[in-house]
Amino acid sequence: MAKNIHEIRDPIHAFVRLDSDEREVLDSRPFQRLRHIHQLGLTYLLYPAATHKRFEHSLGVMELASRVFDVVTTPGNVTDEIRRRLPQLEREDERRYWRRIIRMAALCHDVGHLPFSHAAETTLLPEDWCHERLTREIILSDEMESIWKNITPPLRSEDIVKLAIGPKEAPDLKFSEWETILAEIIVGDAFGVDRMDYLLRDSHHLGVAYGRFDHYRLIDTLRILPSPPSGRNDEVRQTQRGTEEDGTREAEVGQEEARRVELGIEEGGVHSAEALLLARYFMYTQVYFHPVRRVYDIHLQDFLKAWLSDGLFSTELEQHLKMTDNEITAALLEAAFDASKAGHEHARRITQRQHFKVIYQRNPNDVNINLEAGSAVYRALTSRFGEEHFRRDRYV
Repeated sequence: MAKNIHEIRDPIHAFVRLDSDEREVLDSRPFQRLRHIHQLGLTYLLYPAATHKRFEHSLGVMELASRVFDVVTTPGNVTDEIRRRLPQLEREDERRYWRRIIRMAALCHDVGHLPFSHAAETTLLPEDWCHERLTREIILSDEMESIWKNITPPLRSEDIVKLAIGPKEAPDLKFSEWETILAEIIVGDAFGVDRMDYLLRDSHHLGVAYGRFDHYRLIDTLRILPSPPSGRNDEVRQTQRGTEEDGTREAEVGQEEARRVELGIEEGGVHSAEALLLARYFMYTQVYFHPVRRVYDIHLQDFLKAWLSDGLFSTELEQHLKMTDNEITAALLEAAFDASKAGHEHARRITQRQHFKVIYQRNPNDVNINLEAGSAVYRALTSRFGEEHFRRDRYV
């Protein structure tokens, strides 16, 4: 008997389930490439178990996205005001279509990532390019378009793009309120499931507790809500025509239209939401901004600038799909033991763990004297000892 539901074991979500149409996306070349892209770059040189990939993270994001979608679209969790604002909630065919879209967008949201994920993205892509733009190009490619058209019902690739990258990364696209909310489920700054999964998954593989929070409770209390009133009631005035009652009704309608709908939580989820914020804070301060982890990113950037043609990754899709961590790791090993190879010194530092050490770290006393104390120290050191011996790493 043909099997239509396929189960994949996952250490965070127990099982991730896909139907046969979704399995076609999972088996596609762009998605299978994510098996060879480390989620945290070279972090495994510091945390040995951090060898997980974008592949399993993307599966986790799809699982969480559909859970959130099911919760926030359940009739008992939707107010009359939200039903008026989002008529898609009342149309079962549309709701099923968009549930499929959000799952595919979540699954494909990272297909544009460069080798070693974020490690070199900001400096090694041409101007105006980022991994979100590459993701968009891949979703719209002929290779993926043929898959979207063969799904029942066929999916519009533009809908998948909108939800996968969101309004911030696609300012040229027009988003409806419904599309904005669904994109927020995946890439939202507050309750986006991309963030939820990477915090839980990274914490698990790193062997730290910082990134854990009660995501079950948080998801169960998520709701689509109107944004809080602005408080600027003086901007809404009663019209001179009609009765006072008519004017009040018009003012209320004006206020409702001015308020956006957003992803929020019920009161019972406040503590889980606070735990999510704390998890993010601790993971950034203790892991993502760890100075040794950061300096390996810098050494990798230096190597790639020397090794890549023109010092940049290609944005041509065929070349992008052929480039993974595997090709770069092989090049690193070759260059590390051959002084004639491009990027030898940087490759040697990575493979032999001879990374640069922290020589100065910003502190409150110095900042009280000079807000750019780090920059001043860097300039003084490089002017005396040479730029090749120092790197400045600044993050906000």
